Amino acid sequence: MTETTIRTVLVGKAAPFGPPGRTSAIAKTPVDGPRKVGPEGFLEDEQADRRVHGGPEKAIHHYPLDHHPAWRDDLGGDVPFLGQPGAFGENLSTLGLTEADVCVGDVFRAGSAVLQVTQGRQPCWKLNHRFGVPDMAKRVQTTGRTGWYYRVLEPGEIGAGDTLSLIERPHSDWSLTRLLHVLYVDTLNREALAQMAALPVLAQAWRTLAERRLERGAVEDWNGRLKG
Repeated sequence: MTETTIRTVLVGKAAPFGPPGRTSAIAKTPVDGPRKVGPEGFLEDEQADRRVHGGPEKAIHHYPLDHHPAWRDDLGGDVPFLGQPGAFGENLSTLGLTEADVCVGDVFRAGSAVLQVTQGRQPCWKLNHRFGVPDMAKRVQTTGRTGWYYRVLEPGEIGAGDTLSLIERPHSDWSLTRLLHVLYVDTLNREALAQMAALPVLAQAWRTLAERRLERGAVEDWNGRLKG
């Protein structure tokens, strides 16, 4: 059974970020003690652009500290935030669990809450500004070191030191690594896209994306998301 310890819980408020007039809550701060979680995530947390962040299917963002050594190897030691929980704007930071270990629809108990994996992260241009690396979002996408999102099946409280335990795995053949490969590498594999579109536990936005690729026989434009 997959299990790890939640090392850090982080929340943040929207603040000016990047180009003039833009805001983001990517700068999240560690908090002590159990924090309440509702259908849209931690009650103290915010998302600046609700069109693309937050909501019930992206209520909580999880990013593995396991990826930081590879990022240091790729980018060098002078990039800000690397090695720190919250570097990627996540709410949960752990060691010992990556996209290769997690499947779409996995249900985890976290503290007194129950969470379900809905999708991987689609990296955006805000990561470029966050790290001062012009193509950071593209690097996150290409490497598959994206982190993932949860929906909240049962509200409760989650705190640093709580155990994150897998309690159900309905789609063991759909690891996040496989999902990200279909999304970003084998982008027009019709059989895989049809299976992806039929996954009932996958976030609706990603099922719709798969359906549109099948209908159009083409991949959506990533430039706006990756470059801003």
